[in-house]
Amino acid sequence: MSFLDQAKEFADKHDKQVDQLLEKVGDEVDKRTGHKYTGQIDKGVDEAQKRTGDGDTRA
Repeated sequence: MSFLDQAKEFADKHDKQVDQLLEKVGDEVDKRTGHKYTGQIDKGVDEAQKRTGDGDTRA
């Protein structure tokens, strides 16, 4: 099994944790960019969350 296959399998099994991590990373990037790109960062995080795991776990 390749690394990418293992990463996809992990993301599928731990969707909630992956979504939480993506949210934290997005918040940190937003903070470090002085909140200049909040809308774009939020959109990117949302898209990444949709593409990981079995689906977006955010309400």
